[in-house]
Amino acid sequence: MNNTELLFKKLKRVVTGAKFATATTISIVTIATASALYFGQASTEHLTASVSDATVNISAFPIVKPTIRWGFAVDTFQVLEKKLRSGQVLSDILLEQGLDHAQHQQLIDLASAVLDLRNVRPDKPFYILSKDSTQTGEYLIYEPSIYEYIIFDLQGDLSVKRIKREVSSQVATATGVIESSLWQAMVSNGYSYELTDKMEDALKWSIDFHHLKEGDVFKLVYEQHFVEGEPAGVGPVSAGYYKSGDKEHYSFYYENGEHKGYFNENGEPMKSGFLKAPVKYSRISSYFSLKRLHPILKYNRPHYGTDYAAPYGTPIIAVGDGTVTAATHGGGNGNFVKIKHDNVYETQYLHMQKFAVGIRPGTRVEQGQVIGYVGSTGLATGPHVCFRFWKNGKQVNHLSLDLPPAKPLPASEMPAFNTARDRYLELLKNTNETTTSLDSENP
Repeated sequence: MNNTELLFKKLKRVVTGAKFATATTISIVTIATASALYFGQASTEHLTASVSDATVNISAFPIVKPTIRWGFAVDTFQVLEKKLRSGQVLSDILLEQGLDHAQHQQLIDLASAVLDLRNVRPDKPFYILSKDSTQTGEYLIYEPSIYEYIIFDLQGDLSVKRIKREVSSQVATATGVIESSLWQAMVSNGYSYELTDKMEDALKWSIDFHHLKEGDVFKLVYEQHFVEGEPAGVGPVSAGYYKSGDKEHYSFYYENGEHKGYFNENGEPMKSGFLKAPVKYSRISSYFSLKRLHPILKYNRPHYGTDYAAPYGTPIIAVGDGTVTAATHGGGNGNFVKIKHDNVYETQYLHMQKFAVGIRPGTRVEQGQVIGYVGSTGLATGPHVCFRFWKNGKQVNHLSLDLPPAKPLPASEMPAFNTARDRYLELLKNTNETTTSLDSENP
């Protein structure tokens, strides 16, 4: 047997015996084989030792896990983040990827089926995945929200897919004391603006958030969402508690068939005929008065409304269900909307910047629906909404009205409601116990 045959026989025994050998080991063997053939028999013993060492030590190499994002191993791509510039639209981004007109139109048509292209926002980046930074993209990724993303396949079949991320939820609690404002109390305790918004949704029928007092206490039970294991947005508030002085207010979300919404501890609906205010996060800059010095006209005259100051463009909402009777411009009143709620009550919203889409005489609106946006049209010194309230054809101060409560849950529904209520009461009392697992679900 010559030297070459002997060498290959030894190699075969080494490789066959090393059943855990990886492709890396085989590569080492191949290189060593070529070396032996070149340098002759003198290298044979050294080769055998080298192969054995490589086989033994291969487990010492670290295992590098790929970075998975949007379902891709992004380590194998060049990833370019791109935002829409002023005046740009999605079409401009696609055209930059070297698509011809037919391909471009095909992707736009496909995208329209899964995404409202009018809502593509300039602050939300696109991510372009390519194999080489000098090449056009193979995939385009857009994330409308933290809960989902859109994949544009720019190669092959030219597809557009909407992918929902895995979402889980946990029950969480929050508590705080008002020192200056609700916003400050929430932020100081590390809670998000989104949770503040959900808190108002739960308690807005019983709490006037424009008249909070120092020392007021709040507690909440809510859903905390997790996306792929990381904290994300918050879900609805399941239970709310607010104490101001000696008065305590509870709000519990309950849903069972035709019964749905927030209820107090006695099963009475929190939703009253009217909300306390037509805008959120605002302040009252002027109250209802029969004699007020007009800030522009500079003489005393009645002020039959309540002024809520808020930034330009702040949404104005209908305080109750009803039908729009006017959406027009009225001299000193500026742009205004008037709503008839029933045979007793009407409301009016003055000085709007503009009306919401679809708001016109005859339009039926629901409580909480956006009807316009804060402006300063008419006789106004700054952005605000002058809110006026009619009862039996007479303008009255809505803050002083004692409106009748809604009908409570039927007796047959109370056992199920009481069970849910008691569970939330226990969580409210033990706010230091922060989380309890819920079933995972998509929002």
